Amino acid sequence: MNHDMKKNGMSCGDCACDCACEESIKCGAVGEEVHDIELEAYHQDRIKKIKLSDYRGKKGGKWTILFFYPADFTFICPTELEELAEAYDQFKKLDTEILSVSTDTVFVHKAWHDASDAVKKIKFPMLADPAGKLSRMMGVYLEDEGIALRGSFIIDPDGILRAMEVHDNNIGRSAKELLRKLQAAKFVREHGGQVCPASWNPGDDTLRPGLDLVGKI
Repeated sequence: MNHDMKKNGMSCGDCACDCACEESIKCGAVGEEVHDIELEAYHQDRIKKIKLSDYRGKKGGKWTILFFYPADFTFICPTELEELAEAYDQFKKLDTEILSVSTDTVFVHKAWHDASDAVKKIKFPMLADPAGKLSRMMGVYLEDEGIALRGSFIIDPDGILRAMEVHDNNIGRSAKELLRKLQAAKFVREHGGQVCPASWNPGDDTLRPGLDLVGKI
């Protein structure tokens, strides 16, 4: 059992992953593989089962973004999801699937999708995590409230977590900044030896770490 599990009053049996207890600290750690899990999703007016591993593989693998938010029928959440929905085509051009996640059921997702003009714009799968398994696995579950924090996780086609951000639920996120982080993560993966400096955007100069750069930046 790791420190975060103890702090949140969890036991080893609460962990959603299939890893051994001593490895559970790796769940949601940058640079580590995100364990597979299957959840129901509301997508294209259907209920379907989705596994994180559906997007992995040497051939045909995609980047995946897990976009956690507290609850349907709330206030900041539709503004974030609308912005993400409007940018969805830009993410798809980067071979990326977005999976929004809350602890609501698929039926609540459908009701919200039908009722909200902002949420109607969503074309990506809306994962349902009513038991909090994925939210716990990624370290964003609030045990006392039964909801998730605003967490964004960028996972590469091999299932490795490359970037993450977690906000207090009173602070909304930026789809534009999430897209920039994805672009940087993809660039680094595709251009070995190069790294992206602060506020890097596609087309900007990158860095190639080495002794010749020490003390010159």
